[in-house]
Amino acid sequence: MELANREGRILLTEDKDFGRLFFASFTREAGVILIRYPTSARAQLGINIVSLIEQVPDRLWGAFVVLQPGRVRIAARRG
Repeated sequence: MELANREGRILLTEDKDFGRLFFASFTREAGVILIRYPTSARAQLGINIVSLIEQVPDRLWGAFVVLQPGRVRIAARRG
């Protein structure tokens, strides 16, 4: 997460532990997209990530996003 923050990037991960790390972090800038796609839906993953970025780019920075087939949840850090 520190590297993503330094480089002005949003972290893409499948590791659920990043949720805890994200909300415990003092960093306000970096965003995380947690990918929750079963094998059967993987063919659409790239398209859906690009679509998410195109639709709500301003809401991704500094947020924790859970991306699932047909569903997106965006949570801003409190505090």
